[in-house]
Amino acid sequence: MQRISHYLGALLIALTGALVFSAGVPAAHAVADRDCGDFNTQKAAQDFYINAGGPQSDPHGLDDDGDGVACESNPCPCSTSQGGGGQQPGGGSQPEPTRRQKAKIVRVIDGDTYEVKLIGGPKRTVRVLGIDTPEVFGGKECGGPAASKAAKKMLPVGTRVLLISDNTQDLKDRYGRILRYVIKGKIDVGRNQLNQGHAKVFVFDKPFKRVDSYRAAQRKAKQADKGIWGNC
Repeated sequence: MQRISHYLGALLIALTGALVFSAGVPAAHAVADRDCGDFNTQKAAQDFYINAGGPQSDPHGLDDDGDGVACESNPCPCSTSQGGGGQQPGGGSQPEPTRRQKAKIVRVIDGDTYEVKLIGGPKRTVRVLGIDTPEVFGGKECGGPAASKAAKKMLPVGTRVLLISDNTQDLKDRYGRILRYVIKGKIDVGRNQLNQGHAKVFVFDKPFKRVDSYRAAQRKAKQADKGIWGNC
């Protein structure tokens, strides 16, 4: 009887081992972790990312900056599909969730454009949503140097900021810059530039969520002849 029990036990162990190490791969690793090098194109990575639960979930870490686009350094064909028709009006899908990303200021480029280092992620260029400051490159515009100086004073290198997307707007502009509200502590940087008269409200295609408060800040600065309203 003991010999029969011993034989059955050995058989059970053998069968279990065959299942666990099928094709020489442990069952715990049957679904391998993926990285961007596993995909020949960005579109292939994006399709896999969406099917794996993106952008709400990214178990393979393919979207390093959290903008809903996987493996952006991979060659095209490319895709920014969010699945289910994205957030286009009338598409019948849920709107894109708000993205909140912590970052540090690396460099102030001008009054409304900054280079940042995402916490735990790569460097990105961020264009502040909802404002436009006078230019300082390609020909200086009146108020441009003052707007840049104000931004540099407010955001010295190493300043921690919170970047917040707006699901009524694109995540990036045509130059590849991420579009975000920039928050320092309790200060909305874009609104602060408007308060000081260093910027104008900028609406591209459709109004952003904070447009009413931004326009109110602009009106007060204009009435007080602050910044560009008094000098330009």
